[in-house]
Amino acid sequence: MEWAFGAQHANDWHMEAVAMWETDLIKPSETGCVLIADDQMHVLDALQMLLRGSGFSTEAVTHPARLLSALETGQFDAVLMDLNYTRDTTAGGEGLDLVSEIRSMDSLLPVVVMTGWSSVGLAVEAMRRGASDFIQKPWDNQDLLQKLQTQISWVRAQRRAQRLREEELQEAREIQDRLLPKKLPKVRGYEVAAMTQPLRFVGGDYYNVVRIDERHTAICIADVAGKGMPAALLMSSLQAALKPLVGQRLAPAELCHRLNRILCEITPVGKFISFFYALLDSVDNRLTYCNAGHNPPLLIRGDGTSMELKAAGAVLGQFPHWLYEESQMQMRSGDTLILFTDGLVEACDADEEPFGEHNLIRVGRENPSASAEELLGLLMRAASRHCRGHFQDDASLIVLKAGN
Repeated sequence: MEWAFGAQHANDWHMEAVAMWETDLIKPSETGCVLIADDQMHVLDALQMLLRGSGFSTEAVTHPARLLSALETGQFDAVLMDLNYTRDTTAGGEGLDLVSEIRSMDSLLPVVVMTGWSSVGLAVEAMRRGASDFIQKPWDNQDLLQKLQTQISWVRAQRRAQRLREEELQEAREIQDRLLPKKLPKVRGYEVAAMTQPLRFVGGDYYNVVRIDERHTAICIADVAGKGMPAALLMSSLQAALKPLVGQRLAPAELCHRLNRILCEITPVGKFISFFYALLDSVDNRLTYCNAGHNPPLLIRGDGTSMELKAAGAVLGQFPHWLYEESQMQMRSGDTLILFTDGLVEACDADEEPFGEHNLIRVGRENPSASAEELLGLLMRAASRHCRGHFQDDASLIVLKAGN
């Protein structure tokens, strides 16, 4: 039934709503709290009678600013709002701006707009800006109630799903945190510091520092292709396969060979892992390493010169018969070794200029007396300033400093 506007018809609207309730059109479990906005009091009264008679609770406002204030302080299941207000009675500019502001506050909150028969184009523009549905004035009671019920039921389902996703992500993050070392071991004659910063809630970067015996320490860093949950799952497989191999005290090349064979069996097509593994002999100060397609770590000597520990092998998970090679280098007093993932050096500024390895070297050279922990913080802050905190990928970093 279509209704004309007028306070004298309030009782008729109320009786119609009660009749709809008694025929079980709207069930109490499907109702909610609706914020109503209209600058005509008799319209507000009629809508409140209709909704309350159908089991909804309501709050009414007459001005856009009051609507926004109510949303900031209250909890609502839907907004039912007119598009025309006293400042702009025909074009609907205030109402359209209001829809945009509501949507920026809450991306899911149902916003049902009301407009006259002659302003359907306005309603279409409101939908483009984020309105959930629209009602034409004069309205049909059953149509209005049904649309509100549909929107509220839909958004409740969306919010439940969102809460479940957030709970799952939180659990995944807690599991991933347990895969990373809580505390790094002490290495005689060296300082070591490390951290990772996932782009999303979970990430595909991995690092570890493991004391094997009194003189040998294993250091590794890895980067799974991709982001988010798929990368995190593959990272956990890497960690599970790597842990027993480290315990066998294998040479870096042999460890990479065995790890690659395992990962080739479980890595999906199109995915791979870059990996760097080194054994540090803290008595002879010798670093033996194998690089499986990872960003070459940077060595900054105590005299300010620098070099790369270049890659000599393919990434893990793609070529099951690849034969890996290893290299050695001598660590000297005052040397700093920086291991990192590409999310750090590829962090771009507004001009799409990456942070780059040269800035890692620059910061290292400018702070020769900084501890490993201090240099770690300086490097991460420099990269974050460069990209204004907007990293494009997971970023991880290990700093190893030889004592003077």
